[in-house]
Amino acid sequence: MSAADQQPRAHLHLGQMTTEDVARAANGPQPFVVLLPVGSVEPHGPHLPLETDTVISVAACERAALLLLSRDVTARIAPPLPYGVTEFAAGFAGAISVPAALLTPLLGAIVDAYLAQGARHVCIVNNHLEPAQDAAVRASITQTGPGRASVACPLSRRWARTLSDEFKSGACHAGRYETSLVLAAAPALVRDELRVDLPAVPVSLSEGIKSGKVTFTEMGMDKAYAGSPRDASAEEGAAQLELLATMIVTEVMEALGVR
Repeated sequence: MSAADQQPRAHLHLGQMTTEDVARAANGPQPFVVLLPVGSVEPHGPHLPLETDTVISVAACERAALLLLSRDVTARIAPPLPYGVTEFAAGFAGAISVPAALLTPLLGAIVDAYLAQGARHVCIVNNHLEPAQDAAVRASITQTGPGRASVACPLSRRWARTLSDEFKSGACHAGRYETSLVLAAAPALVRDELRVDLPAVPVSLSEGIKSGKVTFTEMGMDKAYAGSPRDASAEEGAAQLELLATMIVTEVMEALGVR
């Protein structure tokens, strides 16, 4: 196990640090980077929690922070923003959507605040893959100076092509891909007794969106999932988590001018 892996993960979270801790990190000899996880509150089938996207973002940030530490970057994880643009889940219990017109300036203000606190760079990590969410997140940093902020999201073709076959098929909402990630990151949150009996739902969200469908229901996802959750595994989730962490690290290092 590397020295980075031995770092207590609680210490990586800004919300669990004191004001003195943050000041030391910001004023230390290494670049101080803030990772800002974002997600959504929306249904993810009968077997995964409403906070699935946020759980994935936080877990990816934790791994990325350890990897950045090994590259002489002081990375800390901001308290996550768990609400997002969640229009596709309309009609399902627990779906809470925030208008893009509110999300964009909120995220922008958070990024600016961390930069004013001494962060050299802020990376927004988004694993809620609704197109309007991605657009709102990216819009939040358009006025930020060069190299000061970035977005790490697997919707980018650069990163999508590195992920699992199910992800690339578009049939990846609460299916094998996301269920594997939650099994790796927070297995207690998975309703395994339900997951193992769920039939595969071969619905591609990307194809549905291209055809003009705007809700899960229109796409035939009457249980709010697509793909094959019963084929998920913690081992696959751990491998996908490493790829998401690599995505974050690469975005950050490139923004810092280090390749």
